[in-house]
Amino acid sequence: MSLAQFLADLDALVERAQTTFNSADSAEALEAARVEFLGAKNGQLKSAQQGLGKVDKADKPTAGKRFNEVKGLVESAFEAAQENLSGAGEAASEAFDVTLPGKPVRIGRLHPITQTIREMKDIMGRLGFTAVEGPEIEDDWHNFEALNIPLSHPARDPLDNFYLGTANSAAAESDSPLLLRSQTSTVQIRVMENTKPPVRIISLGRVYRPDTADATHYPMFLQIEGLLVDKGVTMADLKSVLRLFFVSYFGGGEDMHVRFRPSFFPFTEPSVEVDMNWTDAAGNTGWMEMGGAGMVDPNVLRAVGYDPEEVTGFAFGLGVERICMRQHGITDIRDLYQNDVRFLSQF
Repeated sequence: MSLAQFLADLDALVERAQTTFNSADSAEALEAARVEFLGAKNGQLKSAQQGLGKVDKADKPTAGKRFNEVKGLVESAFEAAQENLSGAGEAASEAFDVTLPGKPVRIGRLHPITQTIREMKDIMGRLGFTAVEGPEIEDDWHNFEALNIPLSHPARDPLDNFYLGTANSAAAESDSPLLLRSQTSTVQIRVMENTKPPVRIISLGRVYRPDTADATHYPMFLQIEGLLVDKGVTMADLKSVLRLFFVSYFGGGEDMHVRFRPSFFPFTEPSVEVDMNWTDAAGNTGWMEMGGAGMVDPNVLRAVGYDPEEVTGFAFGLGVERICMRQHGITDIRDLYQNDVRFLSQF
């Protein structure tokens, strides 16, 4: 093959390649063109390279140089077409019709339990109480002993608590097994162990009891417990704080009444059940139990190093879910934990 013919074939190859690459209107068409001209086995550039062997030996340096130039031109044409096609695709994807209505943004909202907790903290904060937290895994001392709950008390029955399996643990050999706390009073004990009176706190968090999962009971629920220890604290202070809390949370005024019924708790003496006068949506009026309360038992004060001759205190505990359910008219506690957006979006 003459040198002139070989160079003419290369020029024609470049022109065909540039035309084919520029006319490709999709990624599939461009890929087919690449295989046609740059394919490693049957591409036109590969065939041209094989034709280099038919050129006279004296003309091969010139033919080889031109072949390398042509190869670079074909590869550059392919890359340019690839960039143009990619840019066109991006421009098409970014194009939009400004006359179309915008997509609505789905706005989230706080869970009703979270709303209740935040409002409780706000109200008690205005009454001078500081919110504190503690561990959900506790030992016997903080969950029972320091709260004046003896070993013989039914509240310590393994069937009424979630004791933890601690195999190969030192706790398994000790007299203080670990369990999921059954009340947030454990936090009050921890605070009093490290704080001198006066103490004015609320402890709020999850507690665990093997209650049946029905409309009013759940194995995991939330409690808010208040504690005030100082000189001269009386039941009158307890009733005033609770009444102010209920009035602030549920609204009302002179028609808001709080009733104490005698009861028994190991960690308070005297102990009371706290009822609130309630009028439902249908206009029915009656008393509703809200929680337990009382004056801190002297044995509890001694357990944390306080002198019951010097200070007294009151404590109360309320169920967060109960208050939330009463506020919103929810009748089944399980609705709060099923994560049904249709239900939660109502609040």
